[in-house]
Amino acid sequence: MPTPKIKRNYRKARYVLYKETLIDYKEHFWAFLGSLVGLGIISYFQYGLFTPQDYTFLIGSFGASCVLVYGVIQSPLAQPRNLVGGHLISALIGVTLQKLIPDILWISAPLAVSLSIVLMQITKTLHPPGGATALIAVTGSPQIKELGYWYVVSPVLTGALVLLVVALLFNNMTSNRQYPTHPKFTHFKKSIISRLKP
Repeated sequence: MPTPKIKRNYRKARYVLYKETLIDYKEHFWAFLGSLVGLGIISYFQYGLFTPQDYTFLIGSFGASCVLVYGVIQSPLAQPRNLVGGHLISALIGVTLQKLIPDILWISAPLAVSLSIVLMQITKTLHPPGGATALIAVTGSPQIKELGYWYVVSPVLTGALVLLVVALLFNNMTSNRQYPTHPKFTHFKKSIISRLKP
């Protein structure tokens, strides 16, 4: 016969599994809509500007950002500082290494990702899709490489800013979602809402 401790652990496990498998339709709707609009805008502006391979990689990098920025908005890795800073730092490192070591891909590619990780950690802007952004700068087509440091501005900075603006709009449309999640922003948002109420 099961002991009380086993029964209690069983009840806890059932509760945790139940909570983890609940479907929040509103949450899923806003995540879907935000990522659809954000990535849709980026796709629209980048389509035709780059080769199909570059386009696929760039959209892949920003697609991974969408998962964080619209799907897990509470994550520290999804906050605006991480989204914009992570992509920018990684792009700068990728372009720099592509210029310094253009012909030794087996060194420049892993070095770009590794340095990006460390600098994002140092600057507290860790954003996993940034690794892909650095890698694209090193392994992209000649068209991407010809952009040089303009790659940092467009498509990287413009894409990150598009995702950020859309995230600020869609992640704050309901009282259940709040983005960014920094305590100072939460206090600022509450004070503005209280002033707007009659």
